[in-house]
Amino acid sequence: MSKSSSKISSPRELPLDIAPSRDLWPELEARLKGVGPARRRPWAVHGVRPQYFAVAAALVVAVAVGVFIGRGLLPAGRAPGLASNTPSPQALPALFIKDPRYLRERAQLLQSLNARLAALPPQTRQKVLASLATIHQSMRDIQAALGREPGNALLQELLVDTYQDEMRVLATVQEASAGSGEI
Repeated sequence: MSKSSSKISSPRELPLDIAPSRDLWPELEARLKGVGPARRRPWAVHGVRPQYFAVAAALVVAVAVGVFIGRGLLPAGRAPGLASNTPSPQALPALFIKDPRYLRERAQLLQSLNARLAALPPQTRQKVLASLATIHQSMRDIQAALGREPGNALLQELLVDTYQDEMRVLATVQEASAGSGEI
């Protein structure tokens, strides 16, 4: 019985003189070296690496989890730490403006405002009063909106920004009355 017709039980029994129908080594070598058409990747065409896709996916998941947690933790119309009855809009500034230094400086600036306004030219005084009236009306509107939606972070940030605007105007009036009188 010849070896070709019998069962092969070990790779050593295979004949060594059989050549493959085509030589695969040049293509494998090109793949390993990263040259040639066999190494082309779909992301290489656009210059985007797969790591960027993973980072983008992680960011999307993080934002989705943040939104889910934010919506799930705060019941509608309530902010953490607030009682079930919503505070009046007049009580809301105390919730957001608690820094004693800020309150002291604001009180001092408001106390000296009339005297400092008197030192300004009439046209400048009218501009300052109009700006302050607009800022105070904005504060009242935002506080009223916060009375309806106390957990709204955007309204809270807008209120803080409005208080900062008021402080900028008051500080500018103080500087202008002490200096040239121009704002």
